Amino acid sequence: MGLVGQLEIDFMEADINTKPEIIQHLLNEDDHYPNNPSLPLLIYKNVFRLPKKSPAAYIENIFEKNDWKNTWRDDIFTYHHYHSNSHEVLGAFTGHCIVQFGGDHGITEELRSGDLVIIPAGVAHKKIAGEQFKCVGAYPGGADYNTRFGAAGEAEAAKSEIAQVALPTTDPVFGKDGPMRMYWRRLVDSFN
Repeated sequence: MGLVGQLEIDFMEADINTKPEIIQHLLNEDDHYPNNPSLPLLIYKNVFRLPKKSPAAYIENIFEKNDWKNTWRDDIFTYHHYHSNSHEVLGAFTGHCIVQFGGDHGITEELRSGDLVIIPAGVAHKKIAGEQFKCVGAYPGGADYNTRFGAAGEAEAAKSEIAQVALPTTDPVFGKDGPMRMYWRRLVDSFN
């Protein structure tokens, strides 16, 4: 049996929780980090029941099917950073960690294997603790993302870039009718 056939068998034991607990945080500007006062950070708790074999490939497959591409596998940086030209999704496939979102005065959340976080453009994030944590990262439409660190003088240019980032056309897990689109569209519509 080829690799593709084996992955299909392994993925049969996996599942998506269609009604995950969703945590949202609207993060305003914090010192050197613009964050995103228009779109909330979204965490889907225990959204994936992952296969024992190839859990990262399973998440990548779901993201790519929903047009979140340019994927990578790794840990989260242990220093604040953000992307001013793209939104980002992280799908945890092993371990657990504590992540600080929004800068030094932001919030902390625990991510565990099977969780997902959608990070709006501009929202600072860093890992502050954790064990054996790994995730898959991806970007809507496969965007090439930048990485900013809150350096002096970058805020105004970053805010202009963030304002230009379009809403994704699909939720990274649930597609066109997923909860991200509902949470983000509702908030954006309330400002117009």
